[in-house]
Amino acid sequence: MSGKYFISAIIILSFQFFLYGCEPKVEKTEFNWQLRDGFPRPQTPVSNPMTNAKVELGRKIFYDKNLSFNQTQSCATCHQQIFAFAENLQTSVGSSGEKIRRNSPALVNIAYNKTLTWAHSGLDTIERQLLIPMFGENPVELGISGHEEIVLSRFKSDEYQKLFESAFPEEDISFELIVKSLASFVRSLVSLDSPFDHYAYDGDDSALSESALRGMNLFFSEKLECHHCHGGFNFTQSTFHEKQILDRKPFHNTGLYNVSVKGDYPAVDNGLYEITLNDSDKGKFRAPTLRNIEVTAPYMHDGSIATLEQVIDFYAAGGRNIDSGNYQGDGRNNPLKSPFIKGFEISEQEKSDLINFLKSLTDQNFLTNKKYSEPVKDSS
Repeated sequence: MSGKYFISAIIILSFQFFLYGCEPKVEKTEFNWQLRDGFPRPQTPVSNPMTNAKVELGRKIFYDKNLSFNQTQSCATCHQQIFAFAENLQTSVGSSGEKIRRNSPALVNIAYNKTLTWAHSGLDTIERQLLIPMFGENPVELGISGHEEIVLSRFKSDEYQKLFESAFPEEDISFELIVKSLASFVRSLVSLDSPFDHYAYDGDDSALSESALRGMNLFFSEKLECHHCHGGFNFTQSTFHEKQILDRKPFHNTGLYNVSVKGDYPAVDNGLYEITLNDSDKGKFRAPTLRNIEVTAPYMHDGSIATLEQVIDFYAAGGRNIDSGNYQGDGRNNPLKSPFIKGFEISEQEKSDLINFLKSLTDQNFLTNKKYSEPVKDSS
C-alpha cells in the first residue's frame, strides 16, 4: 500500500502478532469470532468452549439487575457499551453504595488478555475474575455472598429455563453455569473495526487523516516509546492467543505517585505488590488496551487523570508531582518507575496529532453494535 507511515507501524504490530508460531492446544468450536482474516483466535478454556447459546444467555444475564443481591445493579451498570464497556466515573460504586477503589476497566478484546483486572498476575481466566464482582465482600459489588439462594432463584423463570437448556443441555441452573455464560458473552466483545484497522489491514489510505498519520509515527517512535507497553494488534502487552503463549509481564509503575522515598503508592492501592508482596512490584499496574481509549475516560487505575491531553502531559513529564495533600510526592523520582517513563518534549501540534491517532482507535460499530446491547424485552 502507499501509506508512507504504514511500514514503520506495521513492523511493530506484526512483531507481536506473528513471532510466536508455536500453537498450544485450543478447544475447537463452531463459534464464529468474526475476526479479521489472519488474526489469531483467542484462547478459551477447554471446560467452557464458546457457543452462540452461551453468549446469548450471558448477554441477557450481563444486563439483568437480578444478579445483584438488592436488584439495583447489573454487570452493565459499571460496564456500559457507549463507553466501550467501561464507566465514566473515576471509580465505580457497588450495589450497596460502597465505593470501589479502582476505575472500571473497558471490556475490549479481553478474550485476548493474558491477565485480568488492573493488577493480578495470577488471574488469567474470565471465569475466575467474575467471582470477584459477584461474590466479593470487600468491597461489595454485586453482593451475592450470603444471598446465594434468593439470587439463584431469580434465574429459574420459564424464559431463563429455555435459555439455560439451550446453552447447557440437561444441566441444573447454577452459579457455575451463570459464570460460564457471562464469561462467554464477555469473550465475544471483539473490537477490530476502527479507522486504524481500515488503514492498517484493509489498505485504505484515506481512513486516517494526515494529523493521525503523524500521530501514529510519533506513537511508534523511540522518542515517545508508547508502543513498548501498548504494542501489538491489541495495543497492550497483556496479550495471549493461539499464536502467542509467552508472558510479556505487562505490569508497570508509571510514576503516578511517590508517597515515600521507597516509591510507595497510596496505601489504598499499591498495585501488583498486594499479590506478590515483592517490594519491586509496588505501584505496578497492567497496561490496558488503547483500543477505544477516546471513550473510556477518566484514565489510570484510579481514574485520577481526566483527559487524554492530561495523560500525554503526564507521560511527557515522566511522572506526576503532587506538591501537597495526603499523596504528596514526586512520581517523576519514583525509584520503582518503569525505565520507559523517561519524559519527552512534545509540541502542541504533536500532541494534537497523537490524540488524533488515539481517536483513530475508536470502533464506532463496537459502541453501537446491537448484538452487544441489552436484549429487547419480550412484550408478549
